[in-house]
Amino acid sequence: MVDPTLPRSPFAGSIDFCDEPDLQSIAPEKLARVLEAHELYVESEQRSGKRANLDSTDLAGKTFADMKLWHIRLQRADLAGADFRGADLRRAILIGASMQRARLAAADLTLGRLSGIKLTDADCRGACLAEVDIEFAIMANSDFRDADFHNADMSGVILDGADLSGANLRRAMLRGASFQRTRLCGADLRDAQMGGAMFTRTSFKGADLRGAYLRVAKFHRTDLSGADLRSARGLTMEQVRFTIRDCDTHLPHDLHFGAR
Repeated sequence: MVDPTLPRSPFAGSIDFCDEPDLQSIAPEKLARVLEAHELYVESEQRSGKRANLDSTDLAGKTFADMKLWHIRLQRADLAGADFRGADLRRAILIGASMQRARLAAADLTLGRLSGIKLTDADCRGACLAEVDIEFAIMANSDFRDADFHNADMSGVILDGADLSGANLRRAMLRGASFQRTRLCGADLRDAQMGGAMFTRTSFKGADLRGAYLRVAKFHRTDLSGADLRSARGLTMEQVRFTIRDCDTHLPHDLHFGAR
């Protein structure tokens, strides 16, 4: 559980956790028809069928595993507990959707629009979120092990309690993001933009942060054991003074510390 007394992202206070949309229900038979028409829309390369628009629809607990949902509209939909394992969600519009406890393992969300999504306590192992727009999302306590976020815009996201071990975050935009008790063990953060991010009891064990931008990022009891920060930009002595390091921690050449 995160500690509310510790520092948080400067963006966290701007997120309205209580703003709930008016939802519409959909009968199972109608949903099946909508999804069938959407699959035809995908397979025919948009020449037939119809693109599904399920914005602001109550779809909690529904199963979409392995479905072809390319370019589907699910903006502000309730997808709590929904099963999207292995689904094709490339370019899907999920802005403001609620996906608490959703299952997205091995799903492909490349180039999706997910800004403001509530993706908490979710299973996203091995999911592809490359080049997604997911600014100001709430992604706390979710499992993103081995997920792919390369080139994603994740400005202001809350990843408190999440597990991103082995994740690809190369060139991701993480400006002002919150990482409280977040696991980034072995993650690829090369050239990631993390200016102003908040790292509180975060674990970077064995992570690759070469070329990462860390100007005015805040470190509080952060574990850098085995992490590679050579060529990291904007990093100062004061930032890393009270981090945990070992003989395998590689800092920029102009910073000189012993192990702690």
